[in-house]
Amino acid sequence: MNVPSVVLHDVHLTLTAGSGPVNILCGVSLRVEQGETLAVVGPSGSGKTTMLMLMAGLERPSAGLVQLAGKDLTSLGEDDLARFRREHLGIVFQAFHLIPTMTALENAALPLEFAHHPKARVRALDALEQVGLGHRRNHYPAQLSGGEQQRVALARAFASRPNIILADEPTGNLDEETGARVMDLLFAMQTEEKTTLVMVTHDRSLAGRCSRTVAMHSGRMKRMEE
Repeated sequence: MNVPSVVLHDVHLTLTAGSGPVNILCGVSLRVEQGETLAVVGPSGSGKTTMLMLMAGLERPSAGLVQLAGKDLTSLGEDDLARFRREHLGIVFQAFHLIPTMTALENAALPLEFAHHPKARVRALDALEQVGLGHRRNHYPAQLSGGEQQRVALARAFASRPNIILADEPTGNLDEETGARVMDLLFAMQTEEKTTLVMVTHDRSLAGRCSRTVAMHSGRMKRMEE
């Protein structure tokens, strides 16, 4: 029996503010199977990005279970969480988060270098070739367009051949045409690698390309018609 890629069970996140506790997530439960593509939609402030950060182990829940690839993230310390991310996750943000003093190749190779992978540069170059940027390997982020920078971010996310890709508004800083090309690449790579994809997006047409869509509102989740 296959282990699901993502399981959230009755997840709560409450933060303390000057005016008192603020409930960000209120009993969220979700299951994502291996190889599934899931879109998460909803208004700003509904908890979509926070839920993605919990999946990435970058936030910790106040209560509930967060399990990825069969591992309970709530039981891991910071070092083990970092190791888990390197081994299992690729993350694509709205902001490209490239290091400006590193070339495209160095940026794409960074997670593999942290993991001491013996062929980090080779794998990173392969990923850059996949996104059509092998010829730009020695260029710095400032020398690349927004679309090219996001393609480098895709290469970085896929270079380690992760089980799961988490994407937070990956076209949010791109024009419509460039965003469409980047998304074509993302879905092509997901299909080729059979990677699980969980994507937060405001774009309903983009959500429609996923096999399933869920909606969030005020920290709660509801199932949408597929």
